[in-house]
Amino acid sequence: GHKSPKNSHSTAESTAPPICTTMMSKVIVAMALFGATTEAAFKMGRPAVVAEGNPYADVDAFYVNPSYKTELQGSIDTASGTVKATLTSMLDVPSAYWIDVKSKILGNGTSSVQGILTDAASKSTPPLVTLIVYDLPNRDCKAKASNGEICCIYNDDGTCDYDTDPGTCDNGLKEYYDDYIDPFASILADFEGKVPIVLIIEPDSLANMATNMADPHCSNSASAYETGIPYAIKALKTACPSCSLYMDAAHGGWLGWEDGYTSFVSLVKDLGIETYLRGFATNVANYQTIGTQCSSDTDCIQGPNKDDPCCADPCDLLSQYNRANNEMNYVSILKTAMTSSMPSFEPHFIIDSGRNGVADMRNDCANWCNARGAGVGYIPTTETNNPANVDAYFWLKTPGESDGCTQYIPDPSDPTGMTKGDACPRYDSMCGSTDSLGSKSGEPYSPEAGKWFDYQIKMLAENAVLYNDDDAAVTDDTPSTTDDAPSTDDHSSDCADLYDQCGGIGWTGATTCCSGTCTAEGDYYSQCSPSTVA
Repeated sequence: GHKSPKNSHSTAESTAPPICTTMMSKVIVAMALFGATTEAAFKMGRPAVVAEGNPYADVDAFYVNPSYKTELQGSIDTASGTVKATLTSMLDVPSAYWIDVKSKILGNGTSSVQGILTDAASKSTPPLVTLIVYDLPNRDCKAKASNGEICCIYNDDGTCDYDTDPGTCDNGLKEYYDDYIDPFASILADFEGKVPIVLIIEPDSLANMATNMADPHCSNSASAYETGIPYAIKALKTACPSCSLYMDAAHGGWLGWEDGYTSFVSLVKDLGIETYLRGFATNVANYQTIGTQCSSDTDCIQGPNKDDPCCADPCDLLSQYNRANNEMNYVSILKTAMTSSMPSFEPHFIIDSGRNGVADMRNDCANWCNARGAGVGYIPTTETNNPANVDAYFWLKTPGESDGCTQYIPDPSDPTGMTKGDACPRYDSMCGSTDSLGSKSGEPYSPEAGKWFDYQIKMLAENAVLYNDDDAAVTDDTPSTTDDAPSTDDHSSDCADLYDQCGGIGWTGATTCCSGTCTAEGDYYSQCSPSTVA
């Protein structure tokens, strides 16, 4: 799971327009290793050749997966007003594609690495493709449900046995290498120099090693992680020297304490992976605010300038002596620690802005699953608050894809998601938190992780902050209509449709519901909920 404070811790193709106006030097493609086989390159001890420069700068197009456009269009078709306008504006916004199962490596369609890169290479200007590498043995060891596809030891039902010490996890690692990393690397080699590629490496893995070794599930997975991660990074970089690799670095609400980030830095150094990396990705699939970076003389905890905007602290981290109250401050802290430990390493960062448009919608920032009241964050851009540290804000978690299921998944015959379906086999109790969609009456059941969540994407659009500029907000002046309201009556503009916002601090729209009841979901968000739930 994607932890937070005190949780010790498809059809037509589309290419997105440029996301960046800040021009940097072009990526210099280093070809010294091209042609060497993955295994041979490591055994010969050849040094990594790192792609130079910000991969998101100076490229002309960014890949938008056709399957994303199809899912989004389905939600657009049943939306109205500003939500519909916002969703429509998102159709050509690029996001990362998660390679979270072995079956997504090979194939002709745009749900596989091979198919996506083939599609991208066919364009007159091949767009930059961002992929998430995510299939370690015993993946996501801190989760309350078995989320791994590859296991060190399998239970009879095919899930991972996290409770038994697997020793060196030889079987799981062999499966990871043979069926996932090596085929992945082979495909990347086929497109080396033809398609610009960014890889985000194994979300949550090193962060779990840094902070959660007291959990037997994670200590039993440590050998898989500490052996598998260096293998993956070296294999992928050797196969594709021009690829830019960013290791996942959790977020400030997880690793922002000194013991957390120093442990993480030590792991990076001990594993010897820094020379292969462009840097790190933060806030992947989470909701932490980007914020603004404090100057070196600002002390948000004890200083006289703690009222500076850079000290805004929606997750109450500063009172816990965590200075990573926003992701810009976290990046600054982590970069300083990295360069102090490894003076020749100057990491750069990507921050996931897919769903952090609202800073303070959670009662407890440890709740990471389908957060109620969240909004889409800044569209991908290289115009970051500190380009020297942060290469880009990018949608690494695709907005609209579920974080995980409620105890029961929605019945597929009911498009509203309000009808209870089968028990979810991978239910994580964190997805039943008080901040999670589906935990309150009047909310639909949540689908499994990665599945499209129509109710959520409309909420995210309702609360979106797409630009770091209030004047750039998406507006729509057409009369509000909806295809999925329970009544066919025309609704006047003074009432909100079912599941639309109807109140909250700063809300200026309708405060009565055309049907149902306006229900407060916190100080900043109220929505129209059905009066009764089937």
